[in-house]
Amino acid sequence: MTNTSASLDEALALRALQALETDPNLSQRALARELGVSLGKTNYCLHALMDKGLVKLQNFQHNPRKIRYAYLLTPQGIEEKTRMTWRFLRRKEAEYEALQAEIAELRRRVAADAGVEGR
Repeated sequence: MTNTSASLDEALALRALQALETDPNLSQRALARELGVSLGKTNYCLHALMDKGLVKLQNFQHNPRKIRYAYLLTPQGIEEKTRMTWRFLRRKEAEYEALQAEIAELRRRVAADAGVEGR
């Protein structure tokens, strides 16, 4: 495994895996657009996913003069995408709960301040 795969941003990797699962025939340029990152960062991400064994590159002849590629999730890639999705969901649920607590505290402060001003 290379340093590339070790430093891969998990959120970007998850979005890339989700996009490739939906459409393995995405070009790197189309994937970059979908992810909202540069083509270079997309290339880096794809190589890291391949280094980790989560995605494999399959080429096929679309026509005699052009070779097309498909980025296929490996069984390990599908499992890792599921684990990443669960971690992402737990993080977002924790953020949501923390935000709810913060909102409740702000409402309490505003109500208390309004009570003081009303006197």
